Amino acid sequence: MDQKKGPFDQPFIPIFQYSNIPSFSRKGFPMIKTKEDYINSLKKLNHVVYYKGKRVKDITTHPAFVPHINAAAKTYELALMPEHEDLMTATSHLTGKRINRFTHIHQNRDDLIKKVQMLRLISHETGSCFQRCVGFDAMNALYSTTYEIDEKHGTPYHSRLKKFIEYIQDDNFMVVGSMTDPKGDRSKSPSQQADPDLFTHIVEKKEEGIVIRGAKAHQTGAVNSHEMLIMPTQAMRPEDKDYAVACAVPVNAPGVTMIFGRQTNEERKFEGEGMDTGNPEFGLVGGEALIVLDNVFVPWERVFMCGEVEFAGALVERFASLHRQNYGGCKGGLADVLVGASALAADYQGTSQASHVRDKLAEMTHLAETVYTGSIACSALGHRMKAGNWEPDTLLANTTKYNVTKNVYEVARLAHDIAGGIIATMPFEDDLKNPEVAKYVEKYLKGVANISTQDRMRLLRLIENMTGGTALAESMHGAGSPQAQKVMYMRAGNLEQKKKMAKKLAKISEKG
Repeated sequence: MDQKKGPFDQPFIPIFQYSNIPSFSRKGFPMIKTKEDYINSLKKLNHVVYYKGKRVKDITTHPAFVPHINAAAKTYELALMPEHEDLMTATSHLTGKRINRFTHIHQNRDDLIKKVQMLRLISHETGSCFQRCVGFDAMNALYSTTYEIDEKHGTPYHSRLKKFIEYIQDDNFMVVGSMTDPKGDRSKSPSQQADPDLFTHIVEKKEEGIVIRGAKAHQTGAVNSHEMLIMPTQAMRPEDKDYAVACAVPVNAPGVTMIFGRQTNEERKFEGEGMDTGNPEFGLVGGEALIVLDNVFVPWERVFMCGEVEFAGALVERFASLHRQNYGGCKGGLADVLVGASALAADYQGTSQASHVRDKLAEMTHLAETVYTGSIACSALGHRMKAGNWEPDTLLANTTKYNVTKNVYEVARLAHDIAGGIIATMPFEDDLKNPEVAKYVEKYLKGVANISTQDRMRLLRLIENMTGGTALAESMHGAGSPQAQKVMYMRAGNLEQKKKMAKKLAKISEKG
């Protein structure tokens, strides 16, 4: 399919105008600044979301989504606090306006470092995933890639993307970066699949735009975002041309359906502010969803790659480096909270002075700071792209993420060790409310004398929440599983140069 000429010079099409929802438009609704602004914007989306087989009309009042919305809302709240302005905001290189950093295009190494510091800060505040990183990284990866596609093919993708970014910055919208396809049979390429929809692809090109079909899996924060950036999930071959597509799609566009994923202990979110939820305000991890794209129309102004297969792999690698850069910040921040919770657990049970406990806390601190150091290092050694934006060092970003897949699990193991088996067998909060058994729970779960049983139970539930299956699985597979990082080691590790170093010192000729 050859791309037809589209109306490239038309103004950028806003999300709600495109979605035929005139009650919510840039003209009639202020820029999102506060938590309340953010929640009100979500109420007006009316997008198609399913939870446990049923359509959800208002995600802002549904217990399954409220904690995730609260966590994302922190990215708006903290940006309004003067003490966090330097980390949480930036100056747009496109408009000169002060913007939320999650909508920024990195302009130097300082931007890369502040990004990591920002993520650690928000993790301390939420103890959970706050979901805006993926879209943030998608915009930055596309920024350099569209510039280079245009440089080779004379396409208008980069100017389109800049219009989109200005739009996101002006309204402070939340973007979900949508890269991961279901993939079907992993031994086959996209075009070889028995079902072509297992990778998102272009099914039609029109004068006004393209039509895409497929799905995006494991989409963090999708249900409480405003826009999604569709990207190819892997390097492509010429025969995969229809799968090399990048574009912006409003979450409420016709044909978009979101199916919310099940999480470990998710039913506890329905228990409100009770202690059994562990982290009642901010919940579990990121609220992932399967996004179905059923013949979704995308205007040309929202298309940023359309068949340029030779750039698909570069886009994936750039996005991966930007996203893996994050993990020492956000997961290091979560590890900080776990270190504190474990230290409190020791205080509450009278073991804080035991040498083995202090040794474990020291080890946990070392592990947390190690992954954070990796994120800072790959940022400090970042490099400028042709487009003028900056991206982190690829090898060190992958090293950071690989360390996270190990260190975070070890931090969780040590937290379990210090807290004890009680985190897996503790009675319900309701038992504390039943006078017939409350006295026994109070009596037999008591730790040191000056700490209430209820406070001890609250803390233990937090540790259980933060070290459960969903949280750890995200540390392992978010931004790519460990094998993906090892693949990048072999690509970016410069093995041949290291061989030359060894030969030189061993006095072996280059022919040897």
